[in-house]
Amino acid sequence: MAFDERMMNGIGVLCAIVDSGSFAAASELLDMTPSGVSRSVARLEARLGIRLFDRTTRSITLTDEGRRFHAQVSPLLAALEEAASSAQEGRGTVRGRLRVNVDPFFSRMVLSPRLGAFLEAHPGLKLELVTRDELGDMVADGYDLALRFGQPAASTLVARKLMDCRIVTIASPGYLKRHGRPANPRALQEPGHTCILFRDSRSGRPFSWEFIRGKRRIELDMEGQLTVSDGGSLYSVCLSGYGVAQVFDLGLQPMLDDGRLVDLFPDWPDERFPLYALYPSRHHPPAKVRAFLDFVLALQK
Repeated sequence: MAFDERMMNGIGVLCAIVDSGSFAAASELLDMTPSGVSRSVARLEARLGIRLFDRTTRSITLTDEGRRFHAQVSPLLAALEEAASSAQEGRGTVRGRLRVNVDPFFSRMVLSPRLGAFLEAHPGLKLELVTRDELGDMVADGYDLALRFGQPAASTLVARKLMDCRIVTIASPGYLKRHGRPANPRALQEPGHTCILFRDSRSGRPFSWEFIRGKRRIELDMEGQLTVSDGGSLYSVCLSGYGVAQVFDLGLQPMLDDGRLVDLFPDWPDERFPLYALYPSRHHPPAKVRAFLDFVLALQK
């Protein structure tokens, strides 16, 4: 015998009749017509092959078979209701294990310094932060959430843009003392300047350099002796005075404020690169995922 939605509904009607004491009271409780309640019971009796109630004009009582069946199913129905209630409560509780795939640069420069406060606010949460250059197979690898830069490739994942990060062209004071400050972006292609390139993990080639001011846009294919694939290395080499780099402005302001790095072209402020959150389903993301997304969104404020 197949257990389906109709049988489940019939069991719910049976329990409502027993709890309320009559077909009429059950119909009000379930917001059904009395005839609808009767039809549901009749269908259940036909499926089970037993008579559930003895009915007269003045009273209804369970048959022996009906009493046994009710005694068996009512605890199961109560357990299902309890499980559903617990799951609903769990949607608002930040707890359990959260596995996040995150861009290494974003983890180092933005997330890591402020993770302590987030974890203290959610003591029931166990966070596993995995830094990777590429997304990989998020579902097969068991990630609840991923944070990646750039426009996402077409997939079944839900993509939500969290922020647009400004791109800044920087150099150290030591580099500028030796090589001079470039007058404009195109001057970086002239002899005497050294550019540190950053590898695009998707294409395997260095990113081109873009400069945007309002509607004006310059794209330059830079040449350089050094190409790196890690944001931390890019910052470190630039700080050492080796060359000029294009970086996200995330976490950069303290180094600009204290003079360790210089924004070469503040009059070209409009290049942006998006950060996206990726997760498997758009339907009712768990509270732990929602809380982490809220935390990341607050980082840009």
